[in-house]
Amino acid sequence: MAMTIEGLAFMFSSSILLQILACAVYSNWWPMLSALMYVLVPMPCLFFGGGTTQFLTSREGGGWIDAAKFLTGASAVGSMAIPIILRHAGLIGTGAMFIAFTSFFIFVCTVLCFHRASLDDEW
Repeated sequence: MAMTIEGLAFMFSSSILLQILACAVYSNWWPMLSALMYVLVPMPCLFFGGGTTQFLTSREGGGWIDAAKFLTGASAVGSMAIPIILRHAGLIGTGAMFIAFTSFFIFVCTVLCFHRASLDDEW
């Protein structure tokens, strides 16, 4: 169990490090807007899902659960869309966009590993 938490912490910190590097390497802090979305992604789980991620894979519905699923999906799509929009507008370079994508990929892998660990073992 401790190895799982350490691995998740390492993956999460790597994701944040890459997000900061996307900004620092190119001396442009616009890519930090997608880091704002990283804060918004788990909020529907906390507010509407009771703090667990198990409702995301269930077929059960309801007003609040459907709203939480929608907001989680919208936040995830926004995390990918922000670097693309910033690149299209010419505010960031292609390298910063790809570093932000890598950061997002690691973040998503972290969330999926957390979800798997929470299904396997009740904390």
